[in-house]
Parts: sequence; C-alpha cells; structure tokens
Amino acid sequence: MSPRATGRHRVHRSVAAGLPLAVMAALAAADPAVGAPSGQAHVVRTATLGDIPLGAFSNALLPRTVDDDRGVALGGIGSDIYPTGRKGEFWTVTDRGPNGQIKVDGMKRRTFPVPGFDPAIVKIRVSGDTVKVLDAIPVTTSSGRPVTGLPNQEGRDEAPYSYDARKPLPYNANGLDTEGIVGAADGSFWLADEYGPSLVHVSARGKVLTRYVPKGLRLTGADYPVAEALPSVLLHRKVNRGFEGLALLPGGDLMMAVQSPLSLPDADAADASRTTRLLRFSPQRKAVTAEYAYRFDPVNVVDPSEDDTSELKISSVVAVGHDRLLVEERTDKAARLQLVRLDRRANILGGSWDDDTTSPSLEQLDDPAASGVPVLAKRLVVDLGTVAGVPGKIEGVARVDHDTLALINDNDFGMTDGTGAFDAQGRLVDSGVETTVTYVRLPHGR
Repeated sequence: MSPRATGRHRVHRSVAAGLPLAVMAALAAADPAVGAPSGQAHVVRTATLGDIPLGAFSNALLPRTVDDDRGVALGGIGSDIYPTGRKGEFWTVTDRGPNGQIKVDGMKRRTFPVPGFDPAIVKIRVSGDTVKVLDAIPVTTSSGRPVTGLPNQEGRDEAPYSYDARKPLPYNANGLDTEGIVGAADGSFWLADEYGPSLVHVSARGKVLTRYVPKGLRLTGADYPVAEALPSVLLHRKVNRGFEGLALLPGGDLMMAVQSPLSLPDADAADASRTTRLLRFSPQRKAVTAEYAYRFDPVNVVDPSEDDTSELKISSVVAVGHDRLLVEERTDKAARLQLVRLDRRANILGGSWDDDTTSPSLEQLDDPAASGVPVLAKRLVVDLGTVAGVPGKIEGVARVDHDTLALINDNDFGMTDGTGAFDAQGRLVDSGVETTVTYVRLPHGR
C-alpha cells in the first residue's frame, strides 16, 4: 500500500455503462406486473480482505493519528464501491470508523473506540479470492488535518463516547460519516455523508474542497468551506440515516439517495414510512436541480424475515444512462436491486413536500401516488436475498462486465453492539464478519 502514491493514472469509466447490458435487456423485456425477469443469478467469485491492523493503516496515511486501535483491523471499506477503469480495481470508502452502541442506565450511547480514525478512500484490486489494498487517501481539512469520523453538532448528532461508553468525547465540526463515492473525470472525488446530510467534494489527494449541507444547518468551526446549498427539509434526516447512495450521471450531475424516510414531522413518522427521497445535484451550478419521491417495497417483501419497516434503507445507487438509476433497497440481511427512470414530471423540488409545515407530510402518506405525488416507477432487476453466497449488509454495487455485478459489504470493522464488543483488556472481540467483494452473474441476454 502506498499512502500517497504519486503519478497515479486514474481512468474513470463512463457511468452510462454502470449497469450490465444483460440487465438492461432483461428490464426492457420484463413485465412490471410480473416483477423480476426469469433466470437465475449466481455468485461466481468471492474475494476477502485480509487483516490489516487499523493503527498501522491509519498512521501510514497520517502519522500519530491513532495511538491505540484496540485490536481492530481495517474494515468498513464496504460503504461503497466505484470502478477505477482498470479490470478488477475499484475505489472504496470507509465510513466514520469503528463505532457501536452500549446501553447505560437504559439509554443507548454511541461509542467510538478509535476516535483518531480518519475516513479514507481506499483503492483495491480483486485478485483471485483476495482483496488487495493498492492505495489509500486520507480525507483531510483545508489545512491537511484529519476530518475524523466524530459527530458534528451537539443536540443534532449522537453524542460520542469512548469504547466502554463511560467517557464523553468531543464533537468535531469537521467530522464526516462517508458512505458513498464516485470519481470525477478530473481525478477528484465526490462523497456522500450521513451527518449533514452532505455532499462532499474532495481533491485527488483527499482534501475537502467544499462540503454542501442543508440550508439552515449552521455548521460552524469547520476547517474547510461549507456551503448551505441543499434543501432545508433535509434537516429532518433521521439520526444516522443521511445520504448513503451516490451516483454520477453521464453529463456530470450527481444523484444522492436519502437512506431512510425523513423524520417528518417526527421519528415515529420516519419509522413507519416507506417513502424516501432522491436528489439531483449539479456541480456546475452548485445546486440541487431535482428531487424525487421513492417508494420502498414492504419490508417483508425486501426481507421475508423482517417485519420492522424502519429497517428499510437505500445504500447504493448506480447510474444507467442519463435518466435511469439502479437502486438498492435493503435491510441488514437482504437486498433487492430496482431500476427507476428519472421522469422530469416527477420532480417535487421546491413544492409543498419540501415545506416542513405541510400536513400530512410526504412521509406520513399511506399511498403517496393516490394523494397525487408523482412517485418514481421501478422494476425489479434481481433479488439478492435469493442468491446463495451473497453476504448481508451489502452497501456498494458496481459493474464488472456486461452481465456481472460487484457487491461489497460493510463488516462494521468486526464490531458488535453491547458490552461484549471488547474484552476486559479493552481489546476487540471480533465478530468474524469479513469484508468481501462478491461477483454476481445475472441472467444473460434476458
């Protein structure tokens, strides 16, 4: 691994090729009333990331940032995956780092066992059954300091605590919970963040150029430019459920997916709702230009073992030409890939559904379409929950070739929730879940 490799040759493929042609043909032939096209998807390769001590990894990028990794290995790179343009090579991104939850006096506390960890862009190669780290780029502030993965604002974000949930940690206005990545033609990157939620533009070396946040967020103290350019309705994002999916359209615009329904007017509405939002952002105009209502399938359709609607999430979106997206609906155990067309007539940006005083809210509507909301139409491509060998918590989807997808899972750095996450010496009790890249071949020519 070369933390700051020079002379890297980056080739960013056209996102118009973001979905295998076989899938596009299948969708063209599929009857929406019937659902998925016939044929059997199957796993053709599984590659695993070996153990890399997290402290060694982080300190090679930014010296002396991690003094104790508590036995945690590099993980969490499965937040997203994006092809570099070279066969078998991908850009991935970590999330905010090892974190969990422990109940203290009946209340859950968010723990950060390695608070010095800095989110990183990680270049990998799938070679046989192994995932190899080729390069890594730390995400840094304007002055070159780590952004960290710590929460930004007291009262809005979860309070951070030490590994045992006993010691409060400081908030950090620079902190990012990076969950989506695409590479731009100029070598820079765009990242999706859950905290703001925000869209983050970083240089080829990982320096934050601008962080775009919702209007009214009033984030102060950040050591990089912050622009309030997103709709204020996003201030109602559910805790830990901001932007996760991110796609680059052929013309250069970006599509962001809000992971879960907004808390409008409250958390109960979010937990019961099946309606979330997709937004289109123009880097040229530095503004959101469209917003769409997206409707999840019932949770027991996405995951027959689940009955809690609040477990529904969008974790990945992939561009398929100028006006189509492949959207991943998931729980932690199952996932389905849907194709949607971005119909201009379905744009709800700036209307009553962006007004947080509208009652009932978009999220409260039992049947948004029946209430006149232009919900995006969708078609099922593949139910990954029925494909043997696909792991849980798939958060990234990318193209390998004309009929194969690469899936990457988030292993949460091997962490679990609860007091048993660490032993009496404060060392990680690893969950045993590995970071894997899984290749799935889809039905050919249908």
